[in-house]
Amino acid sequence: MPNPQSTEHQKFLRHAVKLAIQSASQQGGPFGAVVVRDGKIIGEGKNQVTETCDPSAHAEIIAIRNACKTLNDYQLKDCIIYSSCEPCPMCLSAIYWARIPKLFYAATAQDAQAAGFDDQFIYDELAKPYQQRSILIEHIPDELSNKSFEDWLANSSRQDY
Repeated sequence: MPNPQSTEHQKFLRHAVKLAIQSASQQGGPFGAVVVRDGKIIGEGKNQVTETCDPSAHAEIIAIRNACKTLNDYQLKDCIIYSSCEPCPMCLSAIYWARIPKLFYAATAQDAQAAGFDDQFIYDELAKPYQQRSILIEHIPDELSNKSFEDWLANSSRQDY
């Protein structure tokens, strides 16, 4: 007998994959994602990087933004994200920041690499000291550098995240 939860996961993964196929057929990036809560899609996205000239407009980011708008909350603690492909470092970070506890994906990072999408260089760069990275990263302290943190900590009505 098939596992009903597995069938449910397959249904949502298929939806994410169909979004990816739709995006690719419309000259977008070949990626799609959906965020699900209580068995319902509350946010979906397809890659819009070239369409919007926004390098952060990955499918998972768009799906998370839409889900957060739907729930009017920046945390998606009781949600699941389904992605047509193993998320890149940026999207994986967003999934962590959104506190999404479960991620299911279809294609692998190696599949994406074979299609010309290689995220390994980012992982390699992050493992290097700043001085060895391909972009200049330099710390320039300012006398007000920590003022915003001090104000944040002093604000008794702040909303921690």
